Order: sequence, then C-alpha cells, then structure tokens
Amino acid sequence: MRYRAVMFWMLCLLSEWLGGTSSTEAASPNVVVILTDDQGWGDLSIHGNTNLRTPRIDSLGREGALFKRFYVCPVCSPTRAEFLTGRYHLRGGVVNVSTGGERLDLDERTIADAFRGAGYATGMFGKWHNGIQYPYHPVGRGFEEFYGFCSGHWGDYFSPPLDHNGQIVQGEGFMADDLTSHAIDFVKQKKEQPFFCYLALNTPHSPMQVPDSYWERFQTLDPPLKATNPRQENLAMTRAALAMVENIDHNVGRLLDTLDEHQLRDQTIVLFFCDNGPNSFRWNGGMKGRKGSTDEGGVRSPLLVRWPGKIPAGKHVESIAGAIDLLPTLADLAGVALPDNRSLDGVSLRPLLVDKPPTNWPDRQIFTHWANKVSVRTQQYRLDAEGKLFDMNVDPGQTRDVSADRPEIQQELAAAVQAWRVECPRPLLDDRPFPVGYRELPLTQLPARDGVPRGGVQRSAKAPNCSYFTHWTDTEDAITWDIDVHTAGSYIVEIQYTCPAKDVGSEIELSFGDHRLSGSVREAHDPPTWGAEHDRVPREGESLVKDFRRMQLGVISLPARRGTLQLKALKIPGSQVMEVRGLLLTLM
Repeated sequence: MRYRAVMFWMLCLLSEWLGGTSSTEAASPNVVVILTDDQGWGDLSIHGNTNLRTPRIDSLGREGALFKRFYVCPVCSPTRAEFLTGRYHLRGGVVNVSTGGERLDLDERTIADAFRGAGYATGMFGKWHNGIQYPYHPVGRGFEEFYGFCSGHWGDYFSPPLDHNGQIVQGEGFMADDLTSHAIDFVKQKKEQPFFCYLALNTPHSPMQVPDSYWERFQTLDPPLKATNPRQENLAMTRAALAMVENIDHNVGRLLDTLDEHQLRDQTIVLFFCDNGPNSFRWNGGMKGRKGSTDEGGVRSPLLVRWPGKIPAGKHVESIAGAIDLLPTLADLAGVALPDNRSLDGVSLRPLLVDKPPTNWPDRQIFTHWANKVSVRTQQYRLDAEGKLFDMNVDPGQTRDVSADRPEIQQELAAAVQAWRVECPRPLLDDRPFPVGYRELPLTQLPARDGVPRGGVQRSAKAPNCSYFTHWTDTEDAITWDIDVHTAGSYIVEIQYTCPAKDVGSEIELSFGDHRLSGSVREAHDPPTWGAEHDRVPREGESLVKDFRRMQLGVISLPARRGTLQLKALKIPGSQVMEVRGLLLTLM
C-alpha cells in the first residue's frame, strides 16, 4: 500500500509539472462519516440549543456547509441502509430493527463497496445494525476493518463484549470513547492511502449511560429550553441525553485533532449526521414528532459537511436533502464510480456544496416510511401519514392543515405517496433465513435476538436486540433458528450460557433435520446481572446483561441446505436448563 501511495503522489507531481491539475486537486480525498444514534436535530448548539455545548461538531458547520433541511428515517436501521446504498430502505429489504428485519439484502452494493473498489481503505467502527451473519456482516459489505456491534443496541456501555472482524472481543472503557479510539487508530494506520472511515457512535441511544465527568454538569440542570409540550418531557432523560451528546462532541474533537496532527485536514471530507429524531421529547426547534414518527421532528437531522478549500466555510444549504443522497454525493466529490447494479433514489449534492448555487435545482419529493406510514416532504410542504398538508415554511410544528387552501398540492402529493407505495412495497413476510458457514468468516454468531423461543422460554426483555433466553424449564421447550447452511461440513458448536450450581446436569440436544449433537451442562456459571448501576435513567426496554461463558457442546455435521436449527433439553434435573445468549458455529 505504501508503494501505491508513493507512486500516486509521483504521478500527481508529474501531472502538475506538465501543467495539469495540482497534486491537491488530483488526490483522492479521504472521507470520514460520523453518525450518531437517537440524537436528533435539536441536540446541537449550532442549531440554537443553549442547554448544551457542542463546539467541535459545530465547527464542521462553521468551517463547511450546514444543511437546513436534511431528512433521514424515523428509526435506526432504515437510515443506515439508505446511507449505505443511496436507495430507500424498503428496496433493500430493511423492514424492521431486529430479529432479522434489519438486514440489508445481499444483492445491494454499499458505499463501502464503491470506495473499496476505487482503492480506498475502508473501516467501520460502532453500531452496524444491518445484519450480523456473514455476508450481512460489515466485512461482507465492503469494510476491510470492523470494530463494534451489529445489533440495534447494547445493554451496557462500559467495556462490553464487541465484534472485531467477526471475532468476539472485550471492549475497553466507555463505548463511544472506545469506538472513537479505534477509528483514530485506523486513520493513523491508513494515512498513506485514501481511506473511508465510518464512525457510527451508539449514543445517545438508551440505556442512558455516560461517564461521571459529563454527567456532573447536567444531573441537576433545569434546561432553559424545553420540549414544545413540557408535560411530555422527562427531564432526567433530557439531562442524560445532553451529557451523552457532549461526550460525542469530545470524541468528534479527538478525531478532528487526529486529522490535524497528521496533516490530513485539507484532504479529508468530514460529514456528520444522525439516524432519526430524538429518543425523547426535549427541545427540537418546535418541530412535531420524535423518534419513530414520520413527522418533521422524527426525521429531520443535522447534516454538516467540511472539506477545506473546496466547500466554502459557513455555507448554508436551503434545499432539502436526505440520507439517500449521501452515497452519490460522496462518490461524486471523491471521483468514485457509483455501484452499477442498482438505480439510486438519491442525487449528488455536489452542486449545492462546491459549485455555484444552481438556478435550476428541482423541487424534490423525499419520502419517509415507518410502520406502514408514509410522509412526503417537498421544499415547502409536508404531507403527513394521515394525508394532511402543512406549509413547513411557516408551520414547523404542523399545527394547521392547509389542504383546503391548497387542494391541488394535497392531491398531487397524495398521488405521489400512492405511487411510491407501489414502487417500494413493504414485504408482508420477511422469509430470509440466517446464513451459516462461509469460509470468509468461519465463525457464525446466532444470537438470541435472531432465535425464536418455544414453549415457556422467554426473552430477558421486551426489546430483542440485546436479550437472552430465560425460563427454559421443560423438555417440551425449545429455541430455534431458521438457517441456511452455505458450506456443508463439520461445525464446532458453542453455547453462550449461564447456569447456577443447583441446576447443573441438564442434557441437551442440537438438531438440524436428522443431524444431531447432544451433551450436558457440566459446569456452573452464575454471574449477576449488571448494567443498571451505570444507568442515569431507569431503563424501559433494554435487557440487563450478564457475563456469558462459552461452553463447547461438540461437533455437528451440517448439510448445505435451509432448515430449522433446534436446541432442546432431553433431561432437566434442576429447576431450569440454562440461560442462553446465543449459539456460535465455527466451520472447521
């Protein structure tokens, strides 16, 4: 890679000597994309929020461009899919946020595929949320380096188990700090060649956890700016979210400082945005809705883009734009070819960023979908999921339906929504199995999130993403996974489990059609639940966590086909079999 970089710069210098473009102009710019989780538009001081301080994030908008009206999806995984592909999330099969519905179809090409194909080093750090089993895993979607987690959320943010290129490792310290440190290491390691670095921080998504040094300033704060309806606001939640965002700001600063230290500032595009509206009712510029809503407050996100010398400092972009535009925009700015197997829904925003303001920029329609509700935004209007029309220039809170005043616009947008529903139908059934057995990533993780509890087996919490299976007490109970074995062969089977000493001895069986493997729970492992001690606000949906141990069950032979992988108990001498975090299958 160093040889390639040296040759690249020699060619640039030769081009400059011959009178062509300068080396700076010819060089492929690095790209750093920072995505935060559940932050929302209002959680930045550059947008007028005086409840907190975000100087390092704000600097991107002051030294580059700030989009006034940028739109994402109401929840996490759809936005990530639209960023990755430049296409509406339903086109890529992303219909849910867990139990497999968050996966991005394997025939979709990603922004990482495009940049890696152009010779970029590609790294992703943080929350993936578009599939865990290879080839849904980040290392199967164009990223050569991955450190983070693939689920929708994690149950504790202090030194949790994480995924490094498909292997389970132990995190170090507060997760947002840890993820940023790995992104910084990647930048340092790849600085001699163009790189694409995607830092997807997990905060301020719940559980609401943040180091003491950030919490101390906010724990008794009476925020001057409140939610539109203060009675809806949980002040403890607001305080925790603001503290978490100030930690994000610190980490953004660490990454920006790294670019400066290695003289990469001027040759690096840095982009910052969020994945949906805020995860609680708090100040959000008076907009209607929060996370989960297709209204303005649920889908409007910051978008700050800095590229010194190319994007004018302090530029404000009034035209509407969306997550679907990020792939074509970054590819256009970097001179990277677009994926050629799919038509894109997004457009390049380059004319709004680096060129003179266009005089013929179209009045677009950007669609938002979640839970079978669809809203559409134009430059001036929003048609909500109920078919009501709002003039967003004068009514960001969506308080007055102007359908009677503008019937032709209401009818036009209602027809557009119906046409979009036909073009982007929501699948009635997600029938995709979980893939197992690829040589490229021999270890396949089958977490409880992707399994189905049978009989009396229960999840440890309502939200599946970080749950584990409990209440396995009967031989009629079972846990199953719908899998598709890619490579026939022998697989080492491990179970992530806990079991108190009094319940040791259950005999269990794993089966896949006629292929079976049996064993017993031989060793006690009964750790306490943890995570609540770090919560600043009592959690509602997320499971507490445990230190699960890996127990090797043995080796099973699996044929290459689709089927049901079933875990059952043959004998239960105690009150339960065990608790199960997941299965690990390693292709031998």
